Amino acid sequence: MLHDALNQIAADVDVEFDRLLALPGDARDPLYAAMRHAAIGGGKRLRPLLVTATAALFHVDRDVALRVGTAVEAIHVYSLIHDDLPCMDDDDLRRGKPTVHRAFGEATAVLAGDSLHALAFEILASSRTHTDPFIRSELIATLALASGPDGMAGGQMMDLEAEKTTFDLPTVTRLQALKTGALIAASVEMGAILGHIPPEGRAHLKGYARDIGLAFQIADDILDVEGDPALAGKALQKDADAGKGTFVSLMGLERAKQQAGMLVTQANEHLAGYGSEADLLRAIANYITERDR
Repeated sequence: MLHDALNQIAADVDVEFDRLLALPGDARDPLYAAMRHAAIGGGKRLRPLLVTATAALFHVDRDVALRVGTAVEAIHVYSLIHDDLPCMDDDDLRRGKPTVHRAFGEATAVLAGDSLHALAFEILASSRTHTDPFIRSELIATLALASGPDGMAGGQMMDLEAEKTTFDLPTVTRLQALKTGALIAASVEMGAILGHIPPEGRAHLKGYARDIGLAFQIADDILDVEGDPALAGKALQKDADAGKGTFVSLMGLERAKQQAGMLVTQANEHLAGYGSEADLLRAIANYITERDR
């Protein structure tokens, strides 16, 4: 079930990006080509899948959820482009391809990231995505909060500071809750927003998202030690080489694996009130610690 769902969401998101990022046939073509290079092909598409799987609990039209998931993925891809820049992590490979700044130059890479960031909110603001302006407004606010200084960007800043100082386990946990977890949590919450679930009715889904977000990063740290760079499609062990604290360096490999497993169990417990309609969300939680990339 999960394998088919991942393949389907990957294909559908690629179709959306292909349509949204068609070359205009003028001097902007290199910018659009760089955006396409980053956005189309590769990647797990976990965040769009979380949006569509959560929205499906509440019988939301899949095409609507797919557009929202594509907006979240646009933010994720923009963050990867900027994260790979020489001023950040200085990576040469992403999703098995040259990073955008290697393929198109640093200036174009910055603009490609900026443009994907803008595209995300353009998608959410469109009446094509949802006819209810209040739903659109809440979607925009949720993604903006998850993307900015109280979310992903704030976590990235903490990650840069981690190169200069030694963080303890609670600080690393907070860093990753922002850098990685915030966008994962937003994906689940945006699915619930599409289902017209009020904030007070989302607590169990927020708990699920919080637990899988943390488990995802712990699993990433484990893969950084045990993984295959060819499967990962990127360089491994860069945090350790930079002297940054990771869950593995702070907890040890075996304890990190146990913690990730416990978080997945907790995540599935948050879904106890659902039946088979939540099986895909359960499968996603289990996949977090079983993946090889």
